[in-house]
Amino acid sequence: ELFDWLARDQAACAVLLVLIASSLSVFRAPLISPPMADTTQQSQQGLETEDSAVQDFLQILEEHRKNCERQGKYVEAEIAKNRLEELRQHEENRRREAMRSRQIAERLGVEEAHMLEFQQFNALWDKRMAEFEQKSADLEEAMKERHGTELMEYIRNAQSEPLRKPKFSKELLNLRKIQQTLAKQKEYAEAHKIKLKADNLEAFELEKMRNQHQMRLSNVVEKFKAKQTAELQALRKRVQTGREEQKKQRQLDLERLLQRYQNVKSELESQQNIERIRAEKFMNYHLSSKSTSPGANRQASAGSLGQ
Repeated sequence: ELFDWLARDQAACAVLLVLIASSLSVFRAPLISPPMADTTQQSQQGLETEDSAVQDFLQILEEHRKNCERQGKYVEAEIAKNRLEELRQHEENRRREAMRSRQIAERLGVEEAHMLEFQQFNALWDKRMAEFEQKSADLEEAMKERHGTELMEYIRNAQSEPLRKPKFSKELLNLRKIQQTLAKQKEYAEAHKIKLKADNLEAFELEKMRNQHQMRLSNVVEKFKAKQTAELQALRKRVQTGREEQKKQRQLDLERLLQRYQNVKSELESQQNIERIRAEKFMNYHLSSKSTSPGANRQASAGSLGQ
């Protein structure tokens, strides 16, 4: 009576089939962790167990159809045959959809893992480059402060140096001799005139010497400043070189990350294609076959999965 009811009620068969499959389903971990080979093996083992139970159930219905055929209950046999075909098709569609959903989840898992790794990559490199820029700014600021202190000390030392002993012109020395000679000769009026002329010339030459000293001091300070500027430019050049090296290294690391993602994605797609092909062969063979005993079906199932 149970078989007659199952043969006539397609919805009941479908529900019972799903319940059997659900009760035997196993946990399938994401493809990228643990390793893909272990996950694929777990999926195959779970599929083998689940398919064995479903195939046993379908085989029971097949035996019922054969019993009806032997007993001449052809109407019931026809109904059972049609229900079996419908249930096989239903189970095949259910398995395809379950595999498709799981594979989509695996691909989404890879995408999410990649996005997380990409975000961590950017956060790490942004922090590293920000630290580099901060350290570079600190080095430059420290150098500028040191340069300012050294420049003030250099100027102070240069200004404290005594002036060179004046070296007057021959004209001024000659006027002083004439001045002295006229004074000895008691020609004070003429001596006074020569003295005024010599004093003016001496003042002019002293001012010229002071200007030359100041110019020499300015030139020395400018050379010292140029030396400091060259040192600062060398630091900035080293910083720029380091900045370019960091950008280059970041690009190289990014290319490795993207290549690793492409490799994982390609491997996943390849494994999923193999899984789809094997599952299609398995379902075509087992769900469409009309084996005579549950034991024979289980042996054929194990042989098909082994291939």
